[in-house]
Amino acid sequence: MHGSSRAEIVEALLSYLVENVDARDTLEGIVEWWLLDPTIRPNPAEVKRVLDELVAKKLVLEHKTGDKRIHYCVNPRKKKEIQALLKRRDV
Repeated sequence: MHGSSRAEIVEALLSYLVENVDARDTLEGIVEWWLLDPTIRPNPAEVKRVLDELVAKKLVLEHKTGDKRIHYCVNPRKKKEIQALLKRRDV
């Protein structure tokens, strides 16, 4: 995992989404653009596992586009729940 814990990835993704509520991107875009913190060096497979968990919890939504690529975005109905999770740092 190149030194990143699952919790660090979860926190980084949810923090990014709370601060950028209109953000929507593919797995590749998320790894390249959303996780810019130099202390977080996740591999795409680990980020995908985290995204799958967040989708299962309905904190993140996934949308298939016409080219069959999956784009991820925050579930706006869960924004307060996400903020509470980030405050507790128990994600």
